[in-house]
Amino acid sequence: MNNHFSNKNLKDFLEFKYRQYNRPEFIECDPVSVPHQFKKKEDFEVAGFLTATIAWGQRKTIIRNALSMLERMEFEPHDFILNSTAPEKIKFTTFVHRTFNGIDCVYFLTSLQNIYQNHNGLENCFKGNNVKKAILNFRKVFFELPHPARTEKHVANPTAGSSAKRINMFLRWMVRKDKQGVDFGLWNQIRPSELFCPLDVHSGRVARKLGLLSRKQNDWKAVEELTANLRKLDACDPVKYDYALFGLGVFEGF
Repeated sequence: MNNHFSNKNLKDFLEFKYRQYNRPEFIECDPVSVPHQFKKKEDFEVAGFLTATIAWGQRKTIIRNALSMLERMEFEPHDFILNSTAPEKIKFTTFVHRTFNGIDCVYFLTSLQNIYQNHNGLENCFKGNNVKKAILNFRKVFFELPHPARTEKHVANPTAGSSAKRINMFLRWMVRKDKQGVDFGLWNQIRPSELFCPLDVHSGRVARKLGLLSRKQNDWKAVEELTANLRKLDACDPVKYDYALFGLGVFEGF
């Protein structure tokens, strides 16, 4: 880490910004507001996973389209995934969010059904002795059914260099535990210390300005570098600083 701050000053600054943004007020205009509408663990998982899948572009559009998906499930996501028939999935063929279309959506529902019926649910698919392996294990299970080749691009592959921003964000929601009530902290197979920081244009720009990231591309190697530096600041909960980086980038144009 090479920056204008001493390590202590940088940590103090990021702690301050983390506390500023990791608050219930953050939820309202963020995609995490969508799974927050539910009470049951499996509903959080399904709503969270589908919302995270389409979490790129304008946040208002992400939230609107995620709610449109859930409305077609009558806001019973887990029940729909478990019990829906092929004809009931037809109403999703008209769904579009940027490059994620009806073909992709129908496969996602079919694969989630397979996961909840035959693999003991989403959490059970994220196995591996580190998060990268857990993502790859999940990806293997997710695409074990016959599927359109085009749909594979909607589940990140860290081995191919993807920063896996949306899956890392989903894992943050499910794994991180604190008393602020933004992240759910429902999963126990992965520890918060093992998570990787979601990396996008905003957090990448801020991380480079703060000397937390030297790599130019926003790829998996950059995610590893950034997270390794965040672990030096808090080894138990490095990705809490995602709030600081995101808030500085999106709300403050840092």
